[in-house]
Amino acid sequence: MKQLGTLLLVDDDRHLLASMADWLREQGYATDTAASLAEGMAAVGHKFYELVLVDIRLGDGDGFDLLAHCRKNYPATAVVMITGYGTVEAAIEAIRLGAFDFLTKPLIDDELLMAIERALNQQKVIEENKSLKAQLDLRFGMESVVGHDHRMLKIFDMIDSVADTRATVLITGESGTGKSLIARAIHRRSSRRDRPFVEVACGALPETLLESELFGHAAGAFTGAIGEKLGKFMLADQGTIFLDEISTASPAMQVKLLRVLQDLEFEQVGGNKTFHVDTRVILATNDDLSRLVSESRFRQDLFYRINVINIELPSLRDRIADIPLLANHFLRQVCDDAGKGVRGFNEPAMTALQRYRWPGNVRELQNVIERAVLLGKEDVIGVDDLPSSLAAGSINVEPVAGCSLKQALESPERQIIREVLEANNWNRNDTAEALGINRTTLYKKMKRLGLEEMALAMGR
Repeated sequence: MKQLGTLLLVDDDRHLLASMADWLREQGYATDTAASLAEGMAAVGHKFYELVLVDIRLGDGDGFDLLAHCRKNYPATAVVMITGYGTVEAAIEAIRLGAFDFLTKPLIDDELLMAIERALNQQKVIEENKSLKAQLDLRFGMESVVGHDHRMLKIFDMIDSVADTRATVLITGESGTGKSLIARAIHRRSSRRDRPFVEVACGALPETLLESELFGHAAGAFTGAIGEKLGKFMLADQGTIFLDEISTASPAMQVKLLRVLQDLEFEQVGGNKTFHVDTRVILATNDDLSRLVSESRFRQDLFYRINVINIELPSLRDRIADIPLLANHFLRQVCDDAGKGVRGFNEPAMTALQRYRWPGNVRELQNVIERAVLLGKEDVIGVDDLPSSLAAGSINVEPVAGCSLKQALESPERQIIREVLEANNWNRNDTAEALGINRTTLYKKMKRLGLEEMALAMGR
């Protein structure tokens, strides 16, 4: 007979213990027994059980002790409490402490089997979800951080290296480069992934509110503080707190942050009790903090404290080879969300996207793609679907008398292809993929634009 699950039955009534164990084995469950709390503790320490059924009253202790031991040390083991003195209060207490179910003697066969089946099924679902989540975290911890530019690949390696350390991370880069996504990727690839990720936009709050937001406040700390409020640092205990726009913090707030980063302790606003937390801190800014330090606008000691690991994100205009990858990524997202059937971009549209300077970086690109997908009428996005400022400003060509449109477009086209070739170390396959064209088209363009001769001259 196929075993349905591994059970441990704990009861100091040896006659009941033996008869119930025999009956459970007949039902297909691999069942071990323990006649005391000590035997039960020893059994779960030597063997994994999917389910423990334990009587509340044992000769040498309390079934609640075994429940607490399993919840703390063997959370994958479900526990069902059994008693001959069932009360509503006892049942509530058992469930509150983590028991899956609470049964009263005499046990009814069908009721017992149903409870066992439900407990085992729930444990399987929990374990499957944990396994799936672990796989997703490892595979897709950076699912929203798209790029194959060599600078981004180095950043991915750095994320993997620092994710499971406690080191403070400072993420720098222009607005819209994806600093929040990098912070979340670090959290999701760390052992803290199941704990809270708390994000605070420091620049969005005045100093008085920011202090209360970060550290909480005691009741009566100020007008309107009716009750105690837990701050973000406390909410992020055992997890990660992400402080964005850290350069906007006032000098007084910088002093408080320095203490938290050094000692991981703080007091609430209006309170005198010291709180200790185990919180991973990630910070971000689009300002040059070293310049702010030289201008005495940012504390030097705080700068040295937060600049342990610095991840500097490149601007989108410095990674134009990633634009087709990002554009198609955002296109798929919008199509999935809106139920649209847009297949991609035509060549002039992609050329326009790669020629544009993107002052708003990846965030601006995402907004442009979303607009093009939602407002476009065709199944392929063209230049006419892009904002007029982007399409017009993407190709900076002065009109030349006697020059055809084809000739006028050759200069920017040559520049784009050369930049993407250089970004891909002149690898034609990677370049064609980045540009969204096939290799034959790329070869023809390189020959027509004089880039093939340049590649040969460079030994590429």
